Amino acid sequence: MKMSELFWNASIDDLKQGFFQEPEHYTCLLCGQKIEKGIVYQQDDVFYEALRYIKLHIEQEHGSVFEFLNKLDKKFTGLTDHQNTLLRCFYAGKSDADIQKELGIGSASTIRNHRASLKEKERQSKVFLVMMELLKDKSQSKPVFLEPPQTATMVDDRYKITQTESEKILAKLFPEGLEGPLQTFSIKEKYKLVVIQEIAKRFQEHQIYTEKEVNQILKFVYHDFATLRRYLIEYGFLKRTADGSQYWLNHDSKEKGDAAMERKQELKRLYKEIKTEAGIYQIRNLRNQKICLESTLNLKTINGKKFSLERGGHPNKELQKEWLEFGAEAFAFEILEILKVPEDGYFDIKDALKKLNEKWLTKLQPYGERGYNIPKPIPKKH
Repeated sequence: MKMSELFWNASIDDLKQGFFQEPEHYTCLLCGQKIEKGIVYQQDDVFYEALRYIKLHIEQEHGSVFEFLNKLDKKFTGLTDHQNTLLRCFYAGKSDADIQKELGIGSASTIRNHRASLKEKERQSKVFLVMMELLKDKSQSKPVFLEPPQTATMVDDRYKITQTESEKILAKLFPEGLEGPLQTFSIKEKYKLVVIQEIAKRFQEHQIYTEKEVNQILKFVYHDFATLRRYLIEYGFLKRTADGSQYWLNHDSKEKGDAAMERKQELKRLYKEIKTEAGIYQIRNLRNQKICLESTLNLKTINGKKFSLERGGHPNKELQKEWLEFGAEAFAFEILEILKVPEDGYFDIKDALKKLNEKWLTKLQPYGERGYNIPKPIPKKH
């Protein structure tokens, strides 16, 4: 299962906190959720600024960064199931004696030996990381490949092109010079990146453009200016407001002056218009009709659950197993009911959502051959 490029390219410090800071967002490295800066987020009658909200998101959706990483497939971590279990116990602060009793293995000294083995693995990992860093330094004399912008929404083999190759392409496609017109855009996809990267240089930093102004600049480059504009957005070189009325060059710099204030006000207005809804949804296997019933305080986070299945880290083992067996196309995410929240008076949304979830569990009985949910044990009578 392929993890996101953003996850693998993140620094150790970013991975430890679970999110990456971009000029305008905090992006969760665990599921890709973006939290817009400059907006106040509301949940359960509590207001959070963006930094606190991304931390809350990680806590609610993933438990903790440690829990997320601990649940990853061993092809990502290189750890056995037994080592992962021990790490969970160590993380929980349990003593060697307690772990020995809980797991029923060896003695307390056996657990100490496991601690020593994991410490040795840590030292080996450090040596390996240093060797890889030295290898990168040594490779600097080799062909230099294009670096994708951190804001790019498409990152793949298109970036595997050397600087020398890039210069030859530009010389061929801009026969009148880099300030002149583009000869053609009917070229290989990886060459389009080189061209778009060069065209982006025609826009000024810290300047706000209307769509008409953007089109006017691009018309001098190529007749199909709409396609160029789309590529500039998709590759992350240009940003725009939700209604497409304003465009600006996407650099790692802060917007200034009135344009920045207008941008923040626009984002706040848009956020208020987007109502967060709690509810019940099901993940349905289209092959055998088995379902997994789940509840959430924010139905917009369903994509995060899908991402969790795609990376092989969903907590429901049976669902995860069949997802890998049948493939993503064999499953459908379907909203069953949106929780109705009264406009006035006190309302315990978590309690109401819990009751709504129990209602649907009773109705659908998604257990055994019918589903992936695990029934609650029946209390013993004394």
